[in-house]
Amino acid sequence: MFESVILLLIQICFVVAVAYVVIWVLGQLGVALPEMVIKIFWIIVVLIVLLLLYRMLAPALSHGKLFGLLDAVSFIT
Repeated sequence: MFESVILLLIQICFVVAVAYVVIWVLGQLGVALPEMVIKIFWIIVVLIVLLLLYRMLAPALSHGKLFGLLDAVSFIT
């Protein structure tokens, strides 16, 4: 599980870096993007990151085990 978290963080860093480089390259090429387009682009990046988080955490949540924290709660109830 620890390895999955580290790989997820690396993937998130790559997604954000690629988004930043795309905006930077377009700016260097002289393409003037409106501020609203840049905001929408970052919203799409955030949604991609949320999708990555969901895909990693969904199996743990469906079985009721998230880093072993929910195991303690399950025997109390």
